[in-house]
Amino acid sequence: MKFIHTADWHLGKLVQGVYMTDDQRYVLEQLVETIEKERPDAVVVAGDLYDRAIPPTEAVELLDELFERIVIGLNMPLLAIAGNHDSPDRLSFGTAIMEARGLHLIGQLKAEHKPVLLRDGDGEVYFHLVPYADPAQVRYILEDENIRTHDDAMKAIVDRIEAGMDRQARHVFVGHAFVTPGARPEENTSQSERPLAIGGAEHVHAEYFGGFHYTALGHLHQAHHVADERIRYAGSPLKYSISEENHRKGFFIVELDGAGNVSVEKRELKPRRDMRRIAAPIEELERHPVCDDYVFVTLLNDNPVLFPMEKVRAVYPNALHVERKVTVSPLAEGADAAAGRSARREADPVALFAAFYQEVKGVPLSPDKQELFADTYAAVLREEGGAG
Repeated sequence: MKFIHTADWHLGKLVQGVYMTDDQRYVLEQLVETIEKERPDAVVVAGDLYDRAIPPTEAVELLDELFERIVIGLNMPLLAIAGNHDSPDRLSFGTAIMEARGLHLIGQLKAEHKPVLLRDGDGEVYFHLVPYADPAQVRYILEDENIRTHDDAMKAIVDRIEAGMDRQARHVFVGHAFVTPGARPEENTSQSERPLAIGGAEHVHAEYFGGFHYTALGHLHQAHHVADERIRYAGSPLKYSISEENHRKGFFIVELDGAGNVSVEKRELKPRRDMRRIAAPIEELERHPVCDDYVFVTLLNDNPVLFPMEKVRAVYPNALHVERKVTVSPLAEGADAAAGRSARREADPVALFAAFYQEVKGVPLSPDKQELFADTYAAVLREEGGAG
């Protein structure tokens, strides 16, 4: 049995005010091309198809197009679950009708678990699709008052699945959760992953999945395995925050032999534009070749830069953020800081700026810079009608 494991598409994602739809289409087109070439037995999407419960129209249209091409155009079974970013109700609409064509889309957790059964030359493979549900929902659905955390919820779900498993067959678990060794906090997170709970209650023990031949997970955006190489996160297909700068995005091609032994191949996706950091003085940056990457820029200039974003975007048209690195001297943290702040409230603008410069840089403001600031401040006042 050969299948593709992907997750966390986050269609409709907005990064620093920029919709990523075109970039998502670009990499997911590569995924479809791989499906067409490899002809796996199924495609698995482990949650977070959309980035929000009510996605923009363009995101819905893109998902519809991709599903149609895979399920109908390539006649390929597609198994997907809702993640914590998705709306379970919306994803569940019309699923009974779509199953006849090979689209198994599980939005809501149900008390009666019904796995998806696929067959190959070696026999049956059961895919257990478990959508994201918070502990309160699981407690209500399973009628178990002992469920209080995500760990409790997952253990209860897995226990019920294992109670009805055919041990002679092969089994694949598909879930959306924060799984770690021992349910302890781990570093495989990014800024674009929404917390599932507060205070560590979101973590789930990896040991619960030992009874499955492969566990296909979604939620964490960096591809990795957890404790056991059969328990894996595919990661997101694109970088969705600068904290993911060093991630290598892609998906897994998973093969199960007749005995349930697993082999996994990572396939990387090439983005339309990379997302990365740049740190340089503006004079150096302006000499860079023009580049379409999504960049987060730190300017290393000592002095403020006028119209920094405009200057950066002349070289990097898709720059997402610009800031200037400020080094605070220890001299600025003296015992008389509070008294100094009080005195500055009554100072003239030039003196106020000079004191600020002293705090930030640890050296006095030179007479030339004082004169430059005074002239600039006066010009601003004239433009705003505050002088003359």
